[in-house]
Amino acid sequence: MGDRTRHGRPGLAGAASSSRRRGDTGKRGSGLWDVEVPAGSLVAGVDEAGRGSLAGPVVAAAVILPHDAVLPGLTDSKLLSPAVRSRLAEAIHAAATSWAVAAVEAADIDATDILRATLRAMAEAVRQLAPQPDLVLVDGNVVPGLRMPARAIIQGDRRVPAISAASILAKVIRDRIMEDWGARFPAYGFARHKGYGTAAHCAAIAQHGPSPIHRRTFAGVREYVGETGLQVPLW
Repeated sequence: MGDRTRHGRPGLAGAASSSRRRGDTGKRGSGLWDVEVPAGSLVAGVDEAGRGSLAGPVVAAAVILPHDAVLPGLTDSKLLSPAVRSRLAEAIHAAATSWAVAAVEAADIDATDILRATLRAMAEAVRQLAPQPDLVLVDGNVVPGLRMPARAIIQGDRRVPAISAASILAKVIRDRIMEDWGARFPAYGFARHKGYGTAAHCAAIAQHGPSPIHRRTFAGVREYVGETGLQVPLW
């Protein structure tokens, strides 16, 4: 997970980042809908995608937006269509002071657990930001171990623009990873459901057994561990 650019191989998200230094307006709380922060602070929003999936990586993104950033339509990625998410992702890349994405793969999720894997991806994404933030706001109710102060914000992906932006980047990049895996393992339909436990996906696991990118400790998959599965080489 230490690579700083996403590899072209399906599923190996690694990490990606970009940074841009900008001036700060100094206006207290600008750029945040519900959360007040000290004037001049660099605030990063963090969110994940794929935590509840049965296959593929969990992906986390961290985004620092300028206090005066204007990104119409920014909200929780789950409320947006794929086309709108892609358009907003491009706008976020262009506007962000800094952004980064990191992933933890299915085998590592199975070796620990999904919470620890998610927090690990979040911490890695934040670590790659340049400049480093003064404060990190994380969607949900748990924060990763970081060198700087962090706060968990319930429904932060709808309340804090930087978290909304992170939600969108994590979702867009993870969807692309799963679409790539869909081409490698077409029997499972990853391009359609992105690894989540739809009826069609569960039926495919029951028929074919788990693939190499399935999370073998998850209910809906572990019942079929030991089946032959479609063992296409990962790389």
